[in-house]
Amino acid sequence: MKTVKIVGVPEHFNLPWQLCIENGEFEAENIDLQWKNIPEGTGKMCQMLRDGEADIAVILTEGIVKDIVAGNPSKIVQIYVQSPLIWGIHVAAKSDFQTVKDLENKKVAISRLGSGSQLMAYVNAHEQGWETDDLQFEIINTIDGAVEALTNETADYFMWERFMTKPLVDKGIFRRVGDCPTPWPSFVITVRDEFLKKNPKVVEKILEIINKTTHDFAQIPDIDKTLADLFNQKTEDIQEWLKLTQWSQKHLSEKAFDKIQNQLFDLGIIDKKSTFVETVKAL
Repeated sequence: MKTVKIVGVPEHFNLPWQLCIENGEFEAENIDLQWKNIPEGTGKMCQMLRDGEADIAVILTEGIVKDIVAGNPSKIVQIYVQSPLIWGIHVAAKSDFQTVKDLENKKVAISRLGSGSQLMAYVNAHEQGWETDDLQFEIINTIDGAVEALTNETADYFMWERFMTKPLVDKGIFRRVGDCPTPWPSFVITVRDEFLKKNPKVVEKILEIINKTTHDFAQIPDIDKTLADLFNQKTEDIQEWLKLTQWSQKHLSEKAFDKIQNQLFDLGIIDKKSTFVETVKAL
């Protein structure tokens, strides 16, 4: 039995992994896939790959490209979700902010440095025509930390995946003033170099199993109700999310990689570029 440590955010995107584990599909191939939820998100997962605490991460594209450029010894082996991630821009429900324009020069809550919530603040600022050097950050670690920071006014706004944050909007804790979709595929599957070098066949088999499940995911009977129950969502919100989510079973092409990296460079999220060969490994 080969033990594999895999990490991802505790969100609806990662239910296919849980289903495959519960169904014993990895076990049947002699793989002990040990899933760990990381509510702190991308920045924490990048660190876990660097430290050897994780072998594989299902991670935001922009975050891992930035960290590989910065020396993370890992490779992107596949796109996991092709469709953009829709980041909701949230403020405290009782705050005076009414539109995204009101948030210029205001403090943004981020899970940690290098996280998607920080990187997307740059994307949003760029789209709004704001001076990105003026962005101020408050590190809040998790979504609970964001609730505290916005409620106590130690931060002014918080960007997080729109559907996962919707229950807080429905409860009147947050108000969503806008959306900011990623200009690239949402999630990629990334493997630590050392693990990949020693276990290419194991990684291939893991991808084969997960790809089969994501390919048919939307057709699973009552999957909308299952997701709604698990993630405390309204069924109609999950149905909308399922329509918008486009899974991928494909490698990241060199053309797509160059486009993503150029966008990150132009946004000032990275200050140097990596090569395709240093960042991506097609199995």
